[in-house]
Amino acid sequence: MVRRSHSVLASSGEVFRLIRNGEAVTRADIGRVTGLSRPAVSLRVSELLDHGFVVEHTDGPSTGGRPPVRLGFNAAGGVVLAASLGASRTQIAVCDLAGEPVAAAELTIDVEQGPDTVLTLLMDVWDDLLGQIPAAPIRGVGLGVPATVEFAHGRIQSVRVMASWTGVAIPPLIARRYGVPVFVDNDVNVIAVGEHRAVYHDEVGDMLFVKISTRVGAGVISGGRIQRGALGAAGEIGHIPVRDGDGVLCRCGNVDCLDALVSGTALLAQLVARGRAVDSLADVVALVRAGDAETMALVRRAGRRLGEVVASAVNLLNPAVVVLGGDMADVFEHLVAGVREVVYQRSTALATRNLRITPSKLGPGAGVTGCAAMVLDEILTPEAVDTWLAGNPEPAPLR
Repeated sequence: MVRRSHSVLASSGEVFRLIRNGEAVTRADIGRVTGLSRPAVSLRVSELLDHGFVVEHTDGPSTGGRPPVRLGFNAAGGVVLAASLGASRTQIAVCDLAGEPVAAAELTIDVEQGPDTVLTLLMDVWDDLLGQIPAAPIRGVGLGVPATVEFAHGRIQSVRVMASWTGVAIPPLIARRYGVPVFVDNDVNVIAVGEHRAVYHDEVGDMLFVKISTRVGAGVISGGRIQRGALGAAGEIGHIPVRDGDGVLCRCGNVDCLDALVSGTALLAQLVARGRAVDSLADVVALVRAGDAETMALVRRAGRRLGEVVASAVNLLNPAVVVLGGDMADVFEHLVAGVREVVYQRSTALATRNLRITPSKLGPGAGVTGCAAMVLDEILTPEAVDTWLAGNPEPAPLR
């Protein structure tokens, strides 16, 4: 092991990082890596044990005599409340500190009812789920919402979707009940984080997640991290205009945005205009699965239009994989045929040399996984752990 500067690895939070990463799993390891004295190591480890961040294991390998006590990350040392709000359905869960759900529910919530109604219902469901599991300290809350979010403040910035939420900072409303750090992000960002963390984390660092459901949006993973942009508005591919778009007015006020032409809402409207008896996105998916020629043609054209925008993103970002998720991913083969047709035609040869375009493997659960990961990435940093141990569980400065 490499001995590091005492000044760099002196805090309990830094010791926790070493234990969680498996870099130092005994007290002797910690002393060698940090340069801390034996009493200093004992003090920090005791603090982490007392607050439930780590646990001791006495079944480690022995090199003669009594085996050393090994230290491990305590995933059961607390819970994270997670919820991925969608326009059509909402996934809600209580997760352990490894991000695994220990209790979960799915609800249909009309987000347009406003923050007072929706957040109250959401917190009541969390309370019900908490009552189903052994008591554990709540360490943080993560929420994904189908709107643009100013991430640093958890403030909704939306004009058409969730209009009654515009300007509302969500974290203080939830923290009032739970008294812990609260993080809020766009729903596609948290889904992208969840998909990458669960499926691609050890394989690729650069991924583009495109959600095609009631609306269209994207999450950009670069270098293994979600890219939110300067204020949180990155990934809004639904409002990039496409060529030959029929002059359709978008909810944002512009014309021929991708969202207005290829989203589930758009496809539904196109079918209704053709006199088809469809009431929901599920009806559109059912028609495709039944082999309806007219619907399949519309989906393929939507795929080509989506491919036009994805091709530009591939040229700009050079992802290793493009993941298509959302309700329309249920007709992936018909949709991706149009996407591939345009992407491989318009993107550069190098950018597409090893490019994969694939359906989401995690499905609806990606949102909850991503919400939990968003929280854990913030509250389990050395700085955040030190703050918690000091008795003031406020979030560390957002990155």
